Amino acid sequence: MTKNQYIQFFDTTLRDGEQTPGVNFNTKEKVQIALQMEKWGIDVIEAGFPISSEGDFEAVQAIAQAVKTMTVAGLARCNEEDIDTCYTALKDAVDPQIHIFLATSPIHMRDKLKMNQEEVLDSIAHHVAYAKKKFEKVQFSPEDATRSDWDFLVKVINVAIENGATIINVPDTVGYTNPTEFGNLFKFLKENVSRFDDVIFSSHCHDDLGMATANALAAIENGALRIEGTINGIGERAGNTALEEVAVALHIRKDHYQKECGIILNETKRTSDLVSRLSGMPVPRNKAVIGGNAYAHESGIHQDGVLKNPETYEIITPQLVGVAQNSLPLGKLSGRHAFVDRIQQMGYDINNPEEIKVLFSRFKELADKKKNVTDEDLHALMVGKTIEEESQYELTRLQLQYVTDGVQAAIVDIRDKENQQVQLQDSATGAGSIEAIYNTINRILEQEIILKEYNIEAITGGKDAQAEVHVVVEDEEGKRYYGTGIDYDVLTASAKAYIQASGKAKNKQVNEKILTYL
Repeated sequence: MTKNQYIQFFDTTLRDGEQTPGVNFNTKEKVQIALQMEKWGIDVIEAGFPISSEGDFEAVQAIAQAVKTMTVAGLARCNEEDIDTCYTALKDAVDPQIHIFLATSPIHMRDKLKMNQEEVLDSIAHHVAYAKKKFEKVQFSPEDATRSDWDFLVKVINVAIENGATIINVPDTVGYTNPTEFGNLFKFLKENVSRFDDVIFSSHCHDDLGMATANALAAIENGALRIEGTINGIGERAGNTALEEVAVALHIRKDHYQKECGIILNETKRTSDLVSRLSGMPVPRNKAVIGGNAYAHESGIHQDGVLKNPETYEIITPQLVGVAQNSLPLGKLSGRHAFVDRIQQMGYDINNPEEIKVLFSRFKELADKKKNVTDEDLHALMVGKTIEEESQYELTRLQLQYVTDGVQAAIVDIRDKENQQVQLQDSATGAGSIEAIYNTINRILEQEIILKEYNIEAITGGKDAQAEVHVVVEDEEGKRYYGTGIDYDVLTASAKAYIQASGKAKNKQVNEKILTYL
């Protein structure tokens, strides 16, 4: 394989993806996601924007220390303090990289930066050279590149390369471009940037017009060797290029693109589910590659064809992206050794005896209710444990009563983990079970929040499937918070999700760091 045949995958789920309103990963969750990204085969992970907040700095530092093979990147503005902070956060990384950006479009230079073209070029030259003294790998992004003057863009990129940039990223910051135009831009840069072949060119696309993945593939066709994006396409506004879609497209249409990448495709579903559950954002059922309906067929003609030969209507098999597992399910008679062995086979690192004890106890509780515990159930058990551990409040008791005329009453007990002595209890009524539960939680936490979204999914098929509930709540300031709850019982899962979101709202645990729009 030559250099020009390999496409690098740059994941920015933890930076750009976290700018999704209501999404806020903590350090432990970020490290967990980063380790799964490494298993998935990501080449570079943008761990965060170190100067934006103390939490982001700590997360970038923790990821730099945890991963073994991935390049770890940190974001910085054209600012020496940003660059120094990035260097400190990444100094323990096996392979550190800095990602510097400065806007180059007329509207950004005039209205945001208050700088002319010469001032922008001078700033890029100075700060890229400054970063090069600290980092071997320096990536520069001309923010809002697709609305920049193409001739000026060539000058910008030439200056960045001359001063030490080794990667040039071309961002479609506002999702403005289309595949033909974006492909032509890369073709223009290839023809006019004097050292185009000496560096790696990358694309970073947003999905405002629904073309982020198509634009990324157009960039590949015209010289890009790196693709930036997020898992599930999460991100600011309409989101980013969905990396799983690009990876599968390169695999299925290898005859056309003739490119390779390092993505382990059968880890795709697991990676998607982890990000979905920790972010609190459910994957739409019609989502390409990993949506619940991606491999479902309702048309009789389609069903007949698939039964005779799946390739008649399926260009992607569920097994390719890790949707189907052939391993035998566990049950209530399965022992601790079999449970731990299966969890470790699935890629989880559990060696602490106390952690094993807690997990095995949860497994036995589930196995008593569910005849067969599948790998999907076990993934949910592991992620659910992480979610509950990071929540300030814990549901300890839930009781529902039918009153009269359709009114339901709920009694809820909650434990405040920060004050172990405090057991919070109250009751309230509602038009239905969920409303009664949520009214009670609002009374306990003395909060006024509005439920904006409620989604429920079955983790597996069958009448004994576990429930996964996602909620979005909004506080009086209009800020949104996500919550996820997983349980065999639908009402318990609903309560857990609302309690998690409420805890975030109570602590104003929202993304208030410096936001960036690449």
